[in-house]
Amino acid sequence: MKKIEAIIKPYVLDEVREALTEAGIKGLTVTEVTGYGRQKGHIETYRGSEYSVDFLPKIKLELVLSDEEIERSIEIIEQTAKTDKLGDGKIFVTSLKRTIRIRTGEENEDAI
Repeated sequence: MKKIEAIIKPYVLDEVREALTEAGIKGLTVTEVTGYGRQKGHIETYRGSEYSVDFLPKIKLELVLSDEEIERSIEIIEQTAKTDKLGDGKIFVTSLKRTIRIRTGEENEDAI
């Protein structure tokens, strides 16, 4: 089992979710986050005054998947979230030792 954490632009969320659903991925967690990378924010103007926006809005997707589903899911996220512009995001993959479904006590892949 592995966990994918993907930081993506907010406006690509629906397309990524739909593509993952079509591929048979049954669940994911979505969190609104802010941060910066190479983009480092930008300058905006409000009522004639300039101000710096240091943290940019992003979406964090979290998926826990069997090893067999990982590569295809990564490909889907890469293909659907890519805009070829700065700030497209990142994908992080980590191994999980154990997963437990609270309601039933099922563990590992049975709990996904």
